[in-house]
Amino acid sequence: MVLGAQRVFVSHLSGVAVFDPVGDQVGRVRDVVAMLRVGGRPPRVLGLVVEVVSRRRIFLPMTRVTGVASGQVITTGVVNMRRFEQRPTETLVLGELLDRQVTLVETGEKVTVLDIGLTQVPGRRDWLIDKVFVRRGGGGLRRRRAGETLTVEWSAVTGLSLEEEGQGAANLLATFEQLRPADLANVLHHLSPKRRAEVAAALDDDRLADVLEELPEDDQVEILGKLKEERAADVLEAMDPDDAADLLSELPEGDMNRLLELMEPQDAAPVRRLLTYEERTAGGMMTTDPIVLRPDATVADALARVRVQDLSAPLAAQVYVCRPPEETPTGKYLGLVHFQRLLREPPGTLVGSVVDTDLRPLPPDTPLPTLTSYLAAYNIVSVPVVDESGSLLGAVTVDDVLDHLLPDDWREAAARETFAVHEQTENRQYGPGTADG
Repeated sequence: MVLGAQRVFVSHLSGVAVFDPVGDQVGRVRDVVAMLRVGGRPPRVLGLVVEVVSRRRIFLPMTRVTGVASGQVITTGVVNMRRFEQRPTETLVLGELLDRQVTLVETGEKVTVLDIGLTQVPGRRDWLIDKVFVRRGGGGLRRRRAGETLTVEWSAVTGLSLEEEGQGAANLLATFEQLRPADLANVLHHLSPKRRAEVAAALDDDRLADVLEELPEDDQVEILGKLKEERAADVLEAMDPDDAADLLSELPEGDMNRLLELMEPQDAAPVRRLLTYEERTAGGMMTTDPIVLRPDATVADALARVRVQDLSAPLAAQVYVCRPPEETPTGKYLGLVHFQRLLREPPGTLVGSVVDTDLRPLPPDTPLPTLTSYLAAYNIVSVPVVDESGSLLGAVTVDDVLDHLLPDDWREAAARETFAVHEQTENRQYGPGTADG
């Protein structure tokens, strides 16, 4: 079964082998980690508990699962080997939800949970729990229906979702869940340090990483400092390498080195490279994860890479064509292909035949003013950065440049303006001093 093509039930995942992209077995699935939500909304599937060869149980985020085929799970190959520790907001589906007695909303009948169905959000790597396989039995039911099994929607049963009352922290997280990372960062910035630490501790690693990238440096350092070092390393791994490098550079050298040692080597390597460059240079601002393709890749391959939802708009605007290896630092940089050009070419066209070589790449020591002028002169949103040998090191995007051009308090100013816009909108709709409704 291809990831997201069909539903998968957790009982079919138990004991399934987990492989990396080259076919080496990583371990076996032992449970599924989910986050229950209020109001009967389908829970989010956060990841899998995988038992590796040493019998250690680790956490594999669903964002690093690329496929679920018959009898196997395929990963991106990037696996954190630290021991899994369940957090207060997490629920183990196999260990805690199966065999639980719940109630059918429509009839009030008591039923037993036999299995849980997971489905992937179309076009994304996010997964939700949407189905419950239950068995009727005993307890006031007519005997002819006892033992009958049926599959129902998650919202059709009660007793599994979080209750509205007595779940203050859960309700708070449920409210935050709908916010964009920048908006949630603004909320956290205005909380007390105690409450900010509590919310940060309850967010999953990927969500917290997204939010940290939008926070002022002081808040980033404060939050990271209140996390356990192993958790802090996990969050840094989930951040974009350039943002992780910026945050680590604000820490004392001893703390920075200790966290780098705790990070997985493949995640720490690009961050270490970025830390060698001056902050306000192309090398210090670049991301090491642009879209890199070989010259014999097709336009269809390029468009598939561009369509990845987690990719930021500036990085999706163009692909970089290089000789192998395709990971930065790459082989020889050949040029780039803009997204609009990809749309005009037949899918089978090789990207090497439509590469744009007119835009010269920049060296990593290019200062911020030169970089800004370059982006403005050519009306582009990202620029390639290469070393002396012509290998692609990364790309600087316009959003990173703006972060360095805007004043330090621009986030707070933007938040005040957003609030004023909302206030004006409400006044236009209801009139000053009138009640809504």
